[in-house]
Amino acid sequence: MPLALLALAVGAFGIGTTEFVVMGLLPGIAADYGVSIPTAGLLVTGYALGVVVGAPLLTVLGGKVSRKRMLMLLMGLFVLGNTLSALAPSFEMMLAGRVIASLAHGSFFGIGSVVAAGLVAPDKKAGAIATMFTGLTVANFVGVPLGTFVGQAVGWRATFAGVAALGVVGLLGILRLVPDMPRPEGAHLRRELTAFRNPQVLLAMAMTVLGFGGVFAAITYIAPMMTEVAGYSEGAVTWLLVLFGIGMFLGNLLGGRYADRALMPLLYVTLGGLAVVLALFTVAAHHKVLAAIAILLIGALGFATVPPLQKRVLDQAHGAPTLASAVNIGAFNLGNALAAWLGGLVIAAGFGYTAPNWVGAALAAAALGLALWSAALERRAPAAEAAATVGADARIPVHH
Repeated sequence: MPLALLALAVGAFGIGTTEFVVMGLLPGIAADYGVSIPTAGLLVTGYALGVVVGAPLLTVLGGKVSRKRMLMLLMGLFVLGNTLSALAPSFEMMLAGRVIASLAHGSFFGIGSVVAAGLVAPDKKAGAIATMFTGLTVANFVGVPLGTFVGQAVGWRATFAGVAALGVVGLLGILRLVPDMPRPEGAHLRRELTAFRNPQVLLAMAMTVLGFGGVFAAITYIAPMMTEVAGYSEGAVTWLLVLFGIGMFLGNLLGGRYADRALMPLLYVTLGGLAVVLALFTVAAHHKVLAAIAILLIGALGFATVPPLQKRVLDQAHGAPTLASAVNIGAFNLGNALAAWLGGLVIAAGFGYTAPNWVGAALAAAALGLALWSAALERRAPAAEAAATVGADARIPVHH
């Protein structure tokens, strides 16, 4: 794998750390600004919505510059947002910093996926994408616990300052290691938008929303589920999230390895397995050991879908993949927000802390249904083309 992928992975590590570390720092941030925990939770919601909006917006605005330069500009925006968060004198300024940092998220992974895929041979594209996403998965079991520890020991501002420094390292890595890949000839907004006319692109994005949403339906409420149902202490939740991060790391590696060989069969296995494990988690959540195993499997199965789904979008949007790739990253965050909302609804309705697992299982099962539908449509297309060709041949007059 080219060294340029290392630079992309460092950027991904910083982005993954800043996205998730805030969850463990909310009490300290809320206390310092004198706001409630639900109000401080806007730092999570605001980031997710910033990703959804920023992914297509910045990808379109950056369509007139080279991909390398755009990646550097995005890392600069990321550094600016985290620096503002570290220095923010008010909660409103802190929220603004979070939103600024989030705007870079979707475009970085979207454009980075295209760049990573372009650095290797066609049969290694999913592996290259997975290598970049390794930075995001490692962030969950290294960056987030370390950032939480630093934030609790020194102060949360030090965590965001450290993340900003990581962004500088990523920016310099891109400058030195990523080759100058010019903007593709003929690339413009109208051409990029044509990708969304392809039903397969839309189906892949819908699988992203539902499949990864299934993961976050359960993981968003993992703290109360583990403390109130499984009987873990509050301190143990951090290590359970580390276990989830390890699962994500392993799933990402497996997804990247096998997506290049059998993409759709891999999606059947991972989405089907995810639906089953989430359903069983409803029972497993009552037992400490079984709950820990389930959390590891949810991370592994959930993130094993990321490289194949991202590659699926790139393959189906060939010729105009950049915007579609970035929007698909936004789809992951849209799934997170949707699943968290649905999970909160069933808890508020009185079904208990394990009820979001059923929501997650239903979302993953729906994603599996879409995968099967997508494959069926793909099988019909060659048959329809062949029939049309035969019909055209039959209409050609034969001269003797």
